[in-house]
Amino acid sequence: MDKKKVEVYRKRLLEKRDELLQKVSQSDQDGREADEEATQDVADKAANAYTKEFLFHQSNDNRQILALVNEALDRIKEGTYGVCLECHEEVQAKRLEAVPWARHCIECQAKQDQGLL
Repeated sequence: MDKKKVEVYRKRLLEKRDELLQKVSQSDQDGREADEEATQDVADKAANAYTKEFLFHQSNDNRQILALVNEALDRIKEGTYGVCLECHEEVQAKRLEAVPWARHCIECQAKQDQGLL
C-alpha cells in the first residue's frame, strides 16, 4: 500500500480514536451520575439499573473498537497495516474504507466469524 493511502487511513484512525475516547469518557461520567441520583421508587431504581447496564455495554463496545484502532495505528508504525494477520495477503481496499481498523481480509474475517480461525 502506498504511503499516501496509509496516511489517509492513519488520519481516519486518529479521528476515530479521539471520537471513541470522548464517548468512553462520556459513558463513564453518565454512569457515575446515574449512581448519584437519589431514587426512592422501585421503578426509578430499575430504570437507573437499566441505564447503567446500557451505558456499561455501550462503553465496553467502544473500548473494544478503541483497542482495535490502537492496534491498527501500531501496525501503521510497524509497516504492516493493510495486511491480513492470518493469510498475510493485502486487505481489500473496500474493507479498509468501511473498517479502517480491520485485522483480516474478507475471507479470513468470515472464517473467524464462523469460529474456524
